[in-house]
Amino acid sequence: MLSKALLRLGASAARHPWRVIAAWLIAATLAVLAAVAFGGRTADSMTAPGLDSGRAAELIERAGTGQEGMTAQMVVTPLDDGATFFDDDGARTALTRLRAEVKRLPHVLGTSDPAGALDTGRDTAVRGGLVSADGRIAVVRVQYPDQSRLSAEDLDALVDLGDRLRAELPLRIEMGGHLFYAFSDPDGGASELIGLLAAAAILFLAFGSLVAAVLPIGMAVFGLTIGVATMTVLAGVTEVPTFAPVLGSMVGLGVGIDYALFVLARHREYLACGLDPRAAAGRAVATAGRPVVFAGGTVVVSILGLAVANVPFMTVGGVAVSIVVLTMVLASVTLLPAFLGAAGPRLARVGRVGRALQTGKPGRLARRRDPAAGVAHAAGWRRWIGHVSQHPVPYAIGAAGLLLTATLPVLGLRVGLPDDGSLPHSRTERRAYDLVAEGFGPGTNGPLVIAADPAGDPGVLDRLAATVAADPGIASVVPTHIDRDTGIATLVVFPTTSPQDKATADTIARLRTDVLPTAIGDGPARAHVGGAAASLSDVGQRTSQRLPAFVAAVLAMSFLLLMLVFRSILVPLKAVLLNLLSIGAAYGIMVAVFQWGWGGALIGLEATVPIVSFIPMFLFAILFGLSMDYEVFLLSRVREEYLRTGDNGTAIVEGISRTARIITSAALIMVAVFLSFAVADDPSAKMFGLGLATAIFIDATVVRMVLVPATMTLLGRTNWWLPKWLDRILPRGPVGTDDTDAESTGEARPPRLVDR
Repeated sequence: MLSKALLRLGASAARHPWRVIAAWLIAATLAVLAAVAFGGRTADSMTAPGLDSGRAAELIERAGTGQEGMTAQMVVTPLDDGATFFDDDGARTALTRLRAEVKRLPHVLGTSDPAGALDTGRDTAVRGGLVSADGRIAVVRVQYPDQSRLSAEDLDALVDLGDRLRAELPLRIEMGGHLFYAFSDPDGGASELIGLLAAAAILFLAFGSLVAAVLPIGMAVFGLTIGVATMTVLAGVTEVPTFAPVLGSMVGLGVGIDYALFVLARHREYLACGLDPRAAAGRAVATAGRPVVFAGGTVVVSILGLAVANVPFMTVGGVAVSIVVLTMVLASVTLLPAFLGAAGPRLARVGRVGRALQTGKPGRLARRRDPAAGVAHAAGWRRWIGHVSQHPVPYAIGAAGLLLTATLPVLGLRVGLPDDGSLPHSRTERRAYDLVAEGFGPGTNGPLVIAADPAGDPGVLDRLAATVAADPGIASVVPTHIDRDTGIATLVVFPTTSPQDKATADTIARLRTDVLPTAIGDGPARAHVGGAAASLSDVGQRTSQRLPAFVAAVLAMSFLLLMLVFRSILVPLKAVLLNLLSIGAAYGIMVAVFQWGWGGALIGLEATVPIVSFIPMFLFAILFGLSMDYEVFLLSRVREEYLRTGDNGTAIVEGISRTARIITSAALIMVAVFLSFAVADDPSAKMFGLGLATAIFIDATVVRMVLVPATMTLLGRTNWWLPKWLDRILPRGPVGTDDTDAESTGEARPPRLVDR
């Protein structure tokens, strides 16, 4: 039985704490050394097999034009407000030197030449998109090889050059492009520290003990170190997306501290009952550790389910985050009990400040309260849960109506990818984006690359260029480049709208369905639309198409697992529906903030942006798994009370009230950790942070403390109904079906409500 194995594991770790702590310290050291020796840098390749943009990339690669590689751009303007590149020889000379310096950088295949185009003629420079019509802004486009041959060192070299030339040339220099997107360091360091400090404060308030507050933090730091180091090693083998370390840190800190909190709370209860610290640690792992193992497994399985999207970077990102979660689960049942054993009886004591914080009364009465179980707090929650149970209908209707209202903005959900225009003005990428949009139009920041194989019909290229240029969504077309060896042509076109604009996605779709087929006709020639904007649009469509199947699979899996765990039909059905409500409300709030701009300034959002295409699927996987944490932890305690008393009403009130303080504290910790990432520069990090924080807050308050007791009261004893034939064929689950407390005390268990 799982509980017996966990009991032995926890007790052994508590008996030999320093051996276990030393083993984890060695493991962390080896993981960090491996990351340094064999690790790689994260990088983004927003592609997926079978997409039209992927077929365009294949043609471009066959042609060997270099356009299949990474690009960057240096956007410059004279420091003298009255000067232009048309008439200022000093500015033009500086531009020539800048281009020459860039060409000498490692791995640079070539650059555009605005100064050379100006020497040929003003019209040539303007038509080529190298110099703005007013002569104030010039763009040096830098071509690199494929991403697999590059690293963050190439980005560092370009940035260092720009910093040096700013001090030497009479030019304002800003930089951006795909190279920055692929190799910029993700946000996270400061956010992790803020999250840890907030978590420590909440833990101290929850337990009133500095030792009790430090242990979960220490366990989480160990687990996060090993998990992120392992992720770095994985990046040396395959391409790990840049959001994975940020998301891994976010989720890892949240679940790690939460899991430790669950086990620590049980440990202190057993200490208050008079158990020896080592025995208490073993029992805590056996009881609270079971829901931790189950909940962590649910998170991992949900995240790994992202593979159904058939988008490689999402699959690898899911694997990377899962590694961190698994590390936290392992730490919760081995490292934490070692900490508990080493701490000894000190965890049963609460200082004067802690008693005052827990009870609000620092006097004699406070000292008499039970610091482990939190009697005062449990009594308050017991009154609240009892009140909800006495009025289940209005509370159920009111709470469900509130969540459904918050979900309504989802109807306007628009997926895409925020471009550099959504970054803060403190970033050079944002300033470069604004200069390009000012001088050349917003679509210049997201060019499309049409790759065509004329298949022996050279006339098709003229028709293609003319037809594409006539489309109302296209602002300009660069002259066609034809590879002599393969005959493959590439046509760079600039939309009239920005990369994140919905009209750009409509233009891409129109080119594929109407414009290109009209130009090509029925012949053997073929053409495909590629480029970064097209790739991201395709990935967004792929994830949107696969999202319903993914959601259905996760819901079915969660229902089956909870039915196995709690031997019930209605409990898992209710859990699935309530989790859907909380996640839907989180989606709705994200749409209101990021697409409508409601309260965006509070998290540093300077412009409205679409929801990042892959975030809804990622959020669903993570949130559904995290929601199961609270569901399993709460319902396991309700089930224990039901098995002990046989009374559904008593089980609901006692089970929820005895876990309410811990769930509330755990939720506050997660919300604090996630919100600390919501103020990062990157819009993706903001979306992950705000979405996770909102959903956890709703789940731990409206759902767990209102909807769960209300609906369970309405269902009565049928909560635990299970058809007899199904009860016979279902295997015994790992949580809630082998209660350690009942086994050890010999308490009788009432029969489950099954059909006879």
